[in-house]
Amino acid sequence: MTAIKLFNLDAGSAKEIPGSATPLEKSLQNVIERNLETMLGIRLLGSEYSTGPKHGGRIDTLGIDENASPVIIEYKRATNQNVITQGLFYLDWLFDHRAEFKLLVQERLGEQAARTIDWTAPRLLCVAGGFTRYDEHAVQQMNRNIELIRYRRFGENLLMLELVNPNPIMGDQGTSGGGATERPSSNKKTMSDKLAALDGPLQDIYQALRAHLMALGDDVQEKTLKFYVAFKRLRNFARVKVRPSKVALSVYLNVNPDTITLKRGFTRDVRNMKWAGDLEVTIRTPEDLERAKPLLLMSYEAG
Repeated sequence: MTAIKLFNLDAGSAKEIPGSATPLEKSLQNVIERNLETMLGIRLLGSEYSTGPKHGGRIDTLGIDENASPVIIEYKRATNQNVITQGLFYLDWLFDHRAEFKLLVQERLGEQAARTIDWTAPRLLCVAGGFTRYDEHAVQQMNRNIELIRYRRFGENLLMLELVNPNPIMGDQGTSGGGATERPSSNKKTMSDKLAALDGPLQDIYQALRAHLMALGDDVQEKTLKFYVAFKRLRNFARVKVRPSKVALSVYLNVNPDTITLKRGFTRDVRNMKWAGDLEVTIRTPEDLERAKPLLLMSYEAG
């Protein structure tokens, strides 16, 4: 666990802002849920969602993320609460109730969102004031997509969320304990197909881009989805699409196009494209990658 200190710099004098990780209250859960998309890239589907009389539980927060993966969020409110075990209890319920989840997505977000649910690796997010090394070790032994998020409050208006256990690579071939991987019904090639077929200069550029993104920080996670590779911290900061027919890579970033000078054929404003990010960067050559690196860093720092 890292020790994070926050200071207020007033007239050149540093004054520490005391941080606290008191037991998580319902009011903090409400704040997170109201800002779920901004904080974690997740769309809210339900709060205190009932799993029915037979299962007898309530999921603290149920949602779907920007990669169309189902998400369960559990908050640790008591010091003796095993939030990881509790979350796994609900994750198993989710795998057994896919039809119910799909119907919920359809009701809240529409038919298109329901059709694109990705069941390859549903996520469990455990939010607490702190975790022990035993918690972190236990999660490493489980074949599940579990993220431990530590929170800390500074004063009245500052909230820190820290990913404790970044998982460097999350591929789309495993099931994370949840059954077979769903494949698209069309004949359109998936991202895995395109990556497997990469060769020549485009393969070299992709590997150089991937290496650069992974080296931006220890908290970078990678997930290969059906039609793009997502690189994320608490939320996506880069989505990479391979376009073999154009011998190019399209990278979608969280960079405001208004803050840079757009260059035809290299950068494009894509704010009108839902869930695509704000800026598209086209990379065809090693020189393009070098030009893109400051933009990649900007998106990483914003993520």
